[in-house]
Amino acid sequence: MTGEQIAHQLHGGVIVSCHVEEQQGNDAFDALSYFVHAAMQGGAVGLRIEGVERIRSIRPQTKLPIIGFTNGTYPDGSPLITPSLDDIDALFSAGADIVAIDTTKRKRPVDTDGFLFFEQARKRFHHPLWADVATFREGVRAAEMRADFVATTLAGYTHGTRTDDYKTPDFPLIRELSTSLTIPVIAEGRIWSPEAARHCLDIGAYAVVVGSAITRPQIITQMFVDELESGSVEGAGEGA
Repeated sequence: MTGEQIAHQLHGGVIVSCHVEEQQGNDAFDALSYFVHAAMQGGAVGLRIEGVERIRSIRPQTKLPIIGFTNGTYPDGSPLITPSLDDIDALFSAGADIVAIDTTKRKRPVDTDGFLFFEQARKRFHHPLWADVATFREGVRAAEMRADFVATTLAGYTHGTRTDDYKTPDFPLIRELSTSLTIPVIAEGRIWSPEAARHCLDIGAYAVVVGSAITRPQIITQMFVDELESGSVEGAGEGA
């Protein structure tokens, strides 16, 4: 599919980021397959999946667009999305329709920042590329470099944007990018409810990515446990 065809399919919908934990071992592919089919049955318009082998295993199971990426690390140990050009090549070969790239200003392990790396990727690959950004300026720069999509994935997770509020999307950034760019802006990051997802679309997002709120049951369970242990539910049933 072309970038335009993929964009048309994603418009206004929910893309599910399908997480599987490394400790699941041999059961990881079964868990991933379960999440993918549940997302399809629920009406997802696309999937975001990490890892070449995982994408290769899922590609025959779905016709939905797959946004692929690989995990790496920065020198300080923080997560790096899609570290190398070889990773991009392998992801497309495995069946990804789009590859997501960390397009922040941070220095990569080879002393290349995210902007220069994205420029290199754009010159080498003619497939759709998705820029994961944390700030307005990064989103604008990604659009200037001919990204097909810009996503707010890293807002709240980089130096200068980091926040302890893991339940609230960066609505101001989503709105600002959506009203300033002509390419699709995808709301991603800290979207925990249908209401938050709806609001992202209302303020201009082209589509939304939801991950942990759907495919990380241990985190969802912990949120319930933390809420109950906080004592904030006292009296919730009074008058019923």
